[in-house]
Amino acid sequence: MPLFVRALLAFLALPGMVAFLVPYLLLDPSERFFSTLGLIALVPGLAGLLWCVWSFYTQGRGTLAPWSPPRHLVMGGLYRFSRNPMYVSVVLILWGWTLGFASRALAIYTLAVMAAFHLRVVFGEEPWLARTHGDAWARYRARVPRWIGRGRQT
Repeated sequence: MPLFVRALLAFLALPGMVAFLVPYLLLDPSERFFSTLGLIALVPGLAGLLWCVWSFYTQGRGTLAPWSPPRHLVMGGLYRFSRNPMYVSVVLILWGWTLGFASRALAIYTLAVMAAFHLRVVFGEEPWLARTHGDAWARYRARVPRWIGRGRQT
């Protein structure tokens, strides 16, 4: 299967479900009015997510899916500022939905997703990246924070 098709399927299967389908399913029909306040987080989150997927495809020569990961460590684009900008982007999208629909259920879901992302990164992805990319990962990890902000975050 061509890389572009794999990347598209991975996008639909993973962030498509977490950031779009599940939030839609969690909404109560009475919460279907969307306030433009949600766009403050939703728009940058969507832009960041698309940029990250593009970086995985062009720089890493892979997809965001664990079954077809990038072959090269992606350190450009938003990955210059965060080791996990794709997760940050998905969280922004979720907060955008939460704010836009003023939904308590979406707020709880967003907090749960944030916790799950953190655990996945710390206990799954970072050890795998250390094994797979060795010194390149160690140098990258030393200069770029895990999430966002200034300085090194372990």
